[in-house]
Amino acid sequence: MAEPVTGAGLPAADPPTLVNRQAILSADALVRPYLRRTPVVWADRADFGLAPGPLVLKLEHLQHTGSFKVRGAFANLLLRDIPAVGVVAASGGNHGVAVSYASRVLGVPAWIYVPEISSAAKIARIRGYGAHLVVVGDTYADALAASQQWAGCSGALAVHAFDQPETVLGAGTLATELAEQAPARGDRRRIRGPGPGGGGGARGGADIDPRAAGGAAGGRPGRGHGRRLARPAEGGRADLFRPHQARGPGGPGQ
Repeated sequence: MAEPVTGAGLPAADPPTLVNRQAILSADALVRPYLRRTPVVWADRADFGLAPGPLVLKLEHLQHTGSFKVRGAFANLLLRDIPAVGVVAASGGNHGVAVSYASRVLGVPAWIYVPEISSAAKIARIRGYGAHLVVVGDTYADALAASQQWAGCSGALAVHAFDQPETVLGAGTLATELAEQAPARGDRRRIRGPGPGGGGGARGGADIDPRAAGGAAGGRPGRGHGRRLARPAEGGRADLFRPHQARGPGGPGQ
């Protein structure tokens, strides 16, 4: 059944969703059958001009669609009620590829809105996965606005690149997997997501204390809104994630 539409023409906001250790573990159990267990590589920090010490790299570029974004895409489609009309997402590339792939796997219609600056290769991949592609506007913000208008008119479920709790829960599954593959060699390990990831989603979901296997270690804020809004609970407390609190311009990496 389609979401109710508000007077502003946008789907009604979802109720607050918990982003904490247990929620990430629950999401992990759902999405794991659809994901690759990407490998880890141990290196020396000195190889990268840093102080000597162990460095663990998780090769998410070997994940389906080539990025961690597919984790959040599957989390949205498996954790939320999907209307018959399907889902809609705005993207500069990676998120759109991820949502279109997950939608094809699960048999869900998908509409992907991208700006004109998106790469031809990513546009081709979105089309190749069978999504309905709309190229509109000069920036990600333009594509996002158009996708929101379509969601309001059609009742399609919006799958945001970062401002959605299920997206963050999906990103957090990267951390639970990494904690299994590379257990901490001390009391605590700080896990850092890739800096340029669109919306800061990897950092928002994957900065963890491995003893919690999905809880947060806190740390410095990431670049994107996803990290700032959706930092998982610290010290065992469950933080509420209220979607649609921030509306940044985003960028082509979404």
